Amino acid sequence: METPAFGSGGASQAPGTWGEWNPTEESIQPVRGRHRVAKQRNGLARSSTVLGVGVMAAVGAGGIATAQDKPAVSISLPDAIADSLPDAKSLPGIGSLGGEEAGTTDPLANAPLTSAGLTVTEAEQGATDAGEALRARIIQQAERQQASADATQKAAAEDAAAEKAASQAKARLSDAEKKIEAAKKKAEAEAKIKAEQERLAKLAASYSLPTSSYTITSTFGQSGSLWSSGYHTGLDFAAPTGTPIKAVHSGTVTSAGWSGSYGYRTVLELEDGTEVWYAHQSSLAVSVGQKVSTGDVIGRVGATGNVTGPHLHLEVHTAGGTGIDPMAWLQGKGINP
Repeated sequence: METPAFGSGGASQAPGTWGEWNPTEESIQPVRGRHRVAKQRNGLARSSTVLGVGVMAAVGAGGIATAQDKPAVSISLPDAIADSLPDAKSLPGIGSLGGEEAGTTDPLANAPLTSAGLTVTEAEQGATDAGEALRARIIQQAERQQASADATQKAAAEDAAAEKAASQAKARLSDAEKKIEAAKKKAEAEAKIKAEQERLAKLAASYSLPTSSYTITSTFGQSGSLWSSGYHTGLDFAAPTGTPIKAVHSGTVTSAGWSGSYGYRTVLELEDGTEVWYAHQSSLAVSVGQKVSTGDVIGRVGATGNVTGPHLHLEVHTAGGTGIDPMAWLQGKGINP
């Protein structure tokens, strides 16, 4: 078929006028291969392919030609460009423009461009605006972070409160332990005092004064020319002649008779080996080998031996034979002469 000259508008057109040119599939053949296009400064034309010759013929002297009422013409691109273009299915909101089949299950296929960035879950939940969805995600993340911070702060506060309570409980326990310990020591001291009192009471019950109605006239260690040793070796109980003399504790009589300057003397040996000497008696009431109990009468007060008047001279000797103070010894047994 013969094609009229470009811009002639056919034989019926008047000279000097431009007619409408509508390219058809028969008149336009696909362009193949690579074509160089002059580089433009604005950077909009960097491709090496002419995308359509119909665009150049659309401008006439009287205005812009349209092809709205004509059949669509296919435009071919070089293989290098066509292969690098993205698939229309992967562009949200472009599916229907790119020839997507009806009934697609992609919730974003027919969505507007503002839905770009929405997740499938957000789209299924009815979200249509990516900005609002992003804002919602940011708010949710901030709320989760705040909740986590609040939980951490609450846990730290609870730990601090628990530690403080434990410290206070420990302090109270320590104070209680101190009070208990003080009470225990006080009770032990009181019990010790009571035990000592009971011991002394028991000793007092098992020990007895050697005589009654007496007056202490000389004490142990007192110096003077009246005693051959230069000092007094016992404790003197001045009492009327014939006043009963008693055993200060249970024991055995080891000596009973005359003993020089001591006059009539009785020696009573106690269970621990201690010896108690009773001197200057007017008479004896026991014999050697006899066992006596506390308070038993063993003789009478007299003035025999080296004396200045009737009295009981009492001496105490340890098991080793050393003379000790009778006053202190009796007081140690709970007896106060």
